Amino acid sequence: MRDFSGKTAFVTGAANGIGLGICRALARDGVNIVLADIEQAQLEFARRELSAFNVRTRAIEVDVSDAAAFERAADQAEAEFGNIHFLFNNAGVTLGPAPLWEVTPAQWEWIFGVNIHGVINGIRTLVPRMRRHGEAGHVTNTASIGGLQVNPTLRNGSYAMTKYAIVAASEALALDLEGTNLGVSVLCPALVATTLHASSQRRPARLGGPFERPGSGAAKAWQSAGLSPDDVGKRVLDAVARSEFFIFTHEEPRSWIEERHARLMTGFDSIERYNAGQGTK
Repeated sequence: MRDFSGKTAFVTGAANGIGLGICRALARDGVNIVLADIEQAQLEFARRELSAFNVRTRAIEVDVSDAAAFERAADQAEAEFGNIHFLFNNAGVTLGPAPLWEVTPAQWEWIFGVNIHGVINGIRTLVPRMRRHGEAGHVTNTASIGGLQVNPTLRNGSYAMTKYAIVAASEALALDLEGTNLGVSVLCPALVATTLHASSQRRPARLGGPFERPGSGAAKAWQSAGLSPDDVGKRVLDAVARSEFFIFTHEEPRSWIEERHARLMTGFDSIERYNAGQGTK
């Protein structure tokens, strides 16, 4: 989809990081933007910045893990802007490198709620509306390079679990939308300079409220060295315009994915030997 100007986008996690980088890229291309985020003060600050691009903007505070709240936000967006053409399911959180047995039930509910249910709520709420109006559009779900492999250095298993789900959801959605004029992409960024390390401070009260994540200071220093969100935003729009499905931001992780693929092929080699009688006793 190459015609962006005058369209309307709904972006979650829009107050900062990749979400705001996408919003800036959209605004430069003349797209009207509904910014959705759980951080009201930062959200309004971002909206005021984007209004300088001479596009229409609206900031809506919403917890994407709350299905009813997402529905209300979509109603507000349509009431003010009319048809939504672009959906960027971008909001996400992380627990950091905690072993799986140390993750509490409340933490599982939160990370699954935002990273998985937040995307599903966006799809369930807005895709039917986008189909009904019949105009060309595109859905981009933010996963991670961690959605294609569990990095042995980062050890961020709980986060990777949720991002694997988003890759699968995006592949399923692309199949579901075959033959329509709605495209689908899945964004799999590597290291980006965002505030993801501070996401534990944004956990809503209904899911337990803010908490201190061990090692967040080191994570902040490490993450600050990443690619700028604005560069990611430009990359995303270029890929959407070209109808690319997988959107990568870095070349270096190719070897990570190749290593995982080699492990998969080793498994297939093993079953081939077994079926040939070489693996039986």
